[in-house]
Amino acid sequence: YNSLLSNMSRIYSTAKVCFPNKTATCWSLDPELTNILAASRSYALLLYAWEGWHNAVGIPLKPLYQNFTALSNAAYRQDGFSDTGAYWRSWYDSPTFTEDLEHLYHQLEPLYLNLHAYVRRALHRRYGDRFINLRGPIPAHLLGDMWAQSWDRIYDMVVPFSDKPNLDVTSTMVQKGWNATHMFRVAEEFFTSLGLLPMPPEFWAESMLEKPSDGREVVCHASAWDFYNRKDFRIKQCTQVTMDQLSTVHHEMGHVQYYLQYKDQHVSLRQGANPGFHEAIGDVLALSVSTPAHLYKIGLLDHVTNDRENDINYLLKMALEKIAFLPFGYLVDQWRWGVFSGRTPPSLYNYDWWYLRTKYQGICPPVVRNETHFDAGAKFHVPNVTPYIRYFVSFVLQFQFHQALCKEAGHQGPLHQCDIYQSTQAGAKLRAMLQAGSSRPWQEVLKDMVGSDSLDAQPLLNYFQPVTQWLQEQNQQNGEVLGWPEYQWRPPMPDNYPEGIDLVSDEAEASKFVEECDQRSRVVWNEYAEANWDYSTNITKEGSKILLEKNVQMANHTVKYGTWARKFDVTNFQNATMKRMIKKIQDLERAALPVKELEEYNQILLDMETTYSVASVCYSNGTCLRLEPDLTNLMATSRNYEELLWAWKGWRDKVGRSILPYFPKYVELTNKAARLNGYEDGGDSWRSMYEMPFLEYDLEQLFQELQPLYLNLHAYVRRALYCFYGSEFINLEGPIPAHLLGNMWAQSWSNIYDLVVPFPSAPRMDATEAMIKQGWTPQRMFKEADDFFTSLGLLPVPPEFWNKSMLEKPTDGREAVCHASAWDFFNGKDFRIKQCTTVNMEDLVVAHHEMGHIQYFMQYKDLPVTFREGANPGFHEAIGDVLALSVSTPKHLHKINLLSSGDGSYEEDINFLMKMALDKIAFVPFSYLVDQWRWRVFDGSITKENYNQEWWSLRLKYQGLFPPVARFQGDFDPGAKFHIPSSVPYIRYFVSFVIQFQFHEALCQAAGHKGPLHECDIYQSQEAGKRL
Repeated sequence: YNSLLSNMSRIYSTAKVCFPNKTATCWSLDPELTNILAASRSYALLLYAWEGWHNAVGIPLKPLYQNFTALSNAAYRQDGFSDTGAYWRSWYDSPTFTEDLEHLYHQLEPLYLNLHAYVRRALHRRYGDRFINLRGPIPAHLLGDMWAQSWDRIYDMVVPFSDKPNLDVTSTMVQKGWNATHMFRVAEEFFTSLGLLPMPPEFWAESMLEKPSDGREVVCHASAWDFYNRKDFRIKQCTQVTMDQLSTVHHEMGHVQYYLQYKDQHVSLRQGANPGFHEAIGDVLALSVSTPAHLYKIGLLDHVTNDRENDINYLLKMALEKIAFLPFGYLVDQWRWGVFSGRTPPSLYNYDWWYLRTKYQGICPPVVRNETHFDAGAKFHVPNVTPYIRYFVSFVLQFQFHQALCKEAGHQGPLHQCDIYQSTQAGAKLRAMLQAGSSRPWQEVLKDMVGSDSLDAQPLLNYFQPVTQWLQEQNQQNGEVLGWPEYQWRPPMPDNYPEGIDLVSDEAEASKFVEECDQRSRVVWNEYAEANWDYSTNITKEGSKILLEKNVQMANHTVKYGTWARKFDVTNFQNATMKRMIKKIQDLERAALPVKELEEYNQILLDMETTYSVASVCYSNGTCLRLEPDLTNLMATSRNYEELLWAWKGWRDKVGRSILPYFPKYVELTNKAARLNGYEDGGDSWRSMYEMPFLEYDLEQLFQELQPLYLNLHAYVRRALYCFYGSEFINLEGPIPAHLLGNMWAQSWSNIYDLVVPFPSAPRMDATEAMIKQGWTPQRMFKEADDFFTSLGLLPVPPEFWNKSMLEKPTDGREAVCHASAWDFFNGKDFRIKQCTTVNMEDLVVAHHEMGHIQYFMQYKDLPVTFREGANPGFHEAIGDVLALSVSTPKHLHKINLLSSGDGSYEEDINFLMKMALDKIAFVPFSYLVDQWRWRVFDGSITKENYNQEWWSLRLKYQGLFPPVARFQGDFDPGAKFHIPSSVPYIRYFVSFVIQFQFHEALCQAAGHKGPLHECDIYQSQEAGKRL
């Protein structure tokens, strides 16, 4: 028996929880695990500490506890008791003891239920729906204490009036240099102020008031000791400087004062009148010590204000300690009595433990538990065989004592404001009770003390009455459910558990981080944008070198702050904006690559884009054509089959074949960067930007909806091309040669409108001729776009836009990237467009598209840098196009004097819609297939050997096009499209072509438009502008 007790105590006292996969980093219960449970707000870290302790202690204890139970019962049966529980209950010398306790508990239960509901709501605000069920039990590890017996360490999360003075004076104690010895001196002084006894010299010489620093293993659980020689009394406590421990210090010194007072009794009578008396004495004094008035007296509060809000704050803090404890104080021995009586056999130890904890406390285990576990054993008093019902009794008694002593001290006013400090009258009454020890029946001792010989919950209820009423009001207002009707609910396991337990979950720290990150991001991104602009508008080796340097600087910034962001566990952040921001910062993108590979990757991207941007196709006479504007114009205006074929093939031979050598390595590094960021491959990373788990399926459904419209357009255009080029080049049952559709990539067919116009005699829809005749310039085209935005009440572009943009192809010999693009320089005032603009209707639409990006930049310029992007990538592409839907209408072109007034006839409508379809519908399959191809390249289902073959398979399948000349493995026709060498995801354009019509419809409704959607022009509608 003694060996079992020794072994159980050793297991409990020496148990440690080690950090995952790091046996060198281990935590003891005191102080490390206790501090984690008290201070951490990380769901995962709390879970790891809780689970680790319960496993490390409970599992090895279970077989020992079974043996202990058998031997203990055998011993007490020889003393005439039915089992150990019956012996323990005999100390209270009452035949109705268990019934009396149950009655007391039911008196107090409503107060606990209201506290539980209020705290559960506060935890829900912190941890959210996933981990807190507002109709269920609370996960046991979230209440600031390993056993959820006292909740005062989460006071900061539940404080009713946070603008009032903080009643947790821990920080003040630390600031004022309090240490363990001083805390015990303060407790001693309280006792002596009542006229009670000081601690003898042996106490100060022999006690262990702090955890030893010499490596010794000790039992840290606080306890008071009587050495039965009438002079040696000690406390063993691994004291920490906290307000919570200041209460414990008074509690333990209460035991010692009891020892001192009854030391002259016979040894067998040197104990409390009943076990609850001994536990209550120090706590009675702590009720005074914790009052704001007393904390002010001992210099731990600057001032005291006794208003209702301060009162509620104080009483709630006390309730978190006193009321929260009641069901736990009641159930521990309900469980043990069941074990001793045989009602709970070893096969049900854990089941019955959690049944009681859920029934009375409304808490549940945060992880799956079974009968290999022995969670009761994780509480000190179980392996150390200390009966526990004494604490429940003491929590009732202490308020009876407090009320009697306050009356003796002459206190007037609410019971919770009473401080008996320095009252020798209260001390005399207390001394009389203490000196009696157990020499008289406890009922007599109690009657002398409080005027009644029975346990009574009323003083406790009186003490907490103001906060009881307040809790009831709060719970009614919030529609709280009292209790836990969904008692079988259990929380899920957190993500990345247990590897992520060292993550920071402090929102205040996260707030400082995102502020610093944002300030630095503005500087770094601005410098990168300037270098990128300089290179893109003047392609030189020196510019290339500077750009690569800025690329490295930006990568270093991304790695620094992304790695820092990954140290935060945002799962339970209540600030959704900050949570989202940190998750975005955590994605390092390409910067996740090792330095050498990142340098290689940046160089590949630069080389591919430069190859594309400076390429030209040359005639045999040496005359060379660039893509912009030469080849683009040729593809748009020529109707010569062979000339178109020469341009089409020449561009691909020059660009695609030159880019192919770079591309496999680009794919490899893109995938590696994606995987380092937690994605399966580059395609998975790109798709994540849409935050849609079924993106591919959803897009396919959209495409299937639109396909019949495209098929009809394709057949109609094929017939028109057949009429023009004849059966030699066009097969009415086959695909269309890819070079005949007015565009280098056959993505927009509006340039062959003249070949397919349904009603040639109706007014022309193309304003190009009028623009040229009226002397329009690129600057005028952008002014027109700016005017459209301001007509909606939106922002004009700033002066920097006009001063710094490149709106035309340079004529000074500079090489530039002509592909139209809009630029944000991240300083809130510098926004530019780079476009080699040609004066035609198509580029007027492009001008609006790019100006849409600029308007987006200007509208969100005050957001953190991380959020300065479209809601999804398709949004950004759609905005300018939405306005272009209005700009393209005959009504609007007439308003800006580019079309004579139309007749509004059916023929004019069909001509207009056909022209729009050549732009919008023709583009749908191309915008869909580009990333279908790339995603399959990234996931490995398209290999290097099949790049071109699979490209043309998709173009045939979706666009109904085929290459006009034979293509081979050495060709790389995808590379002839800007977005491939520039690594710009393309599915955004497919998305934008869908949502721009959703936006258009909504804005037209806001503008009050009546009639067909294609006739709507939102120009000058302030209501549409507000919605946008």
